[in-house]
Amino acid sequence: MIDPKRLRTAPGDLARALARRGFALDVARIEALEARRKVAQKALEDAQAERNARAKAIGRAKAQGGDIASLMAGQEALAARLAAHEVELQAVQAQWDELAAALPNPPDDDVPDGRDERDNVTLRTVGEPPAWDFAVRDHVDIGGLLGGLDFGAGAKLAGARYAVLSAGLALLQRALTQFMLDLHTQVHGYTEVYVPYLANRDSLFGTGQLPKFEKDLFKIEGLEYFLIPTAEVPVTNLVRDATLSAGALPQRLVCHTPCFRSEAGAAGRDTRGLIRQHQFEKVELVQVTAPEDSARAHEELTGHAEAVLQRLGLAYRVVALCAGDLGFAAAKTYDLEVWLPGSGCYREISSCSNFRDFQARRLRARYRPREERPALVHTLNGSGLAVGRTLAAVLENYQEADGGVRIPEALVPYMGGLTTLRPSES
Repeated sequence: MIDPKRLRTAPGDLARALARRGFALDVARIEALEARRKVAQKALEDAQAERNARAKAIGRAKAQGGDIASLMAGQEALAARLAAHEVELQAVQAQWDELAAALPNPPDDDVPDGRDERDNVTLRTVGEPPAWDFAVRDHVDIGGLLGGLDFGAGAKLAGARYAVLSAGLALLQRALTQFMLDLHTQVHGYTEVYVPYLANRDSLFGTGQLPKFEKDLFKIEGLEYFLIPTAEVPVTNLVRDATLSAGALPQRLVCHTPCFRSEAGAAGRDTRGLIRQHQFEKVELVQVTAPEDSARAHEELTGHAEAVLQRLGLAYRVVALCAGDLGFAAAKTYDLEVWLPGSGCYREISSCSNFRDFQARRLRARYRPREERPALVHTLNGSGLAVGRTLAAVLENYQEADGGVRIPEALVPYMGGLTTLRPSES
């Protein structure tokens, strides 16, 4: 959530910042609400002052044995005025809160200008896409030859955009997950956490999914719970309503969960394969830092996600999202895009974002600098990585002419020493 002081005192500047991401801020409405709030606040304070003055006068008169009848006259009318001013102020505040909750995070100054993904800026490309002397397949065809990727079974059990993995592919997905967790905990210094796969409204509001993106979530009928769209939600909410000591920062947390998304806003996109499923796995990285450390932490976290791709020997590029392509809560985002030979292009496999104090304000997450008043923390997260998309990338980049797949060296210890998946073995 945006700093309310900034929203009240500099709505024009804020409007210009939000316009970079294609959001039109209704400055006139903000100014009208603020003027109305000031009037209601002043009226309430005047009425409260009158009530207090009357109470003191009545107390003095009683103490002196005087007549309080004249002082008591009008008390009911004053109480009614007080109640009316309180209701008005609450109504204005409710409208203000609703407006503020719908405003996205302003982009950092160094975020590139642009309207959509076509204006994103490639910062660096790492590794060379492999070359073959045979016609390459995509992961769907490879999984079919291996016999371990079954979208028909997923459709029978749940519906479209679900898959069943078995045998070598199920083992490969588990190996990828364990490899990522070990890398982030043993090398990058993250603490692993295990969290619920359901989240309440407060949690989803805190990280910015609600109220704007409710249609993209799976809600439990009859209950105020949702299946988590990403581990970002429960893990970041671990600091909700907390005041941390300065010594407790930074926090680096990693978590593996399934993720559930209705993809209401992505109808017709990526319907083939594992790229956009309703249920998928991710290893999520979350950092909570002091404000002055978050920019450096963003680079660090992105590097941690990159390390997974590097150790797997996958070609990728790092892309700075333009202002118009930023997620709702992000101030700055780097996407990692892995090379997928089957489609002949780079596809997003991780999104690493710095939210500054935007989520922290919604979460009421603070820390106490030494000898100073509590201040809002900064939050960051990124996929380290999306497991299903990494599985697809491994299948396509390590494929062989006969439909087999070589196992990347980093994964061999997690595959029981298995070095190749063969169609005849699955």
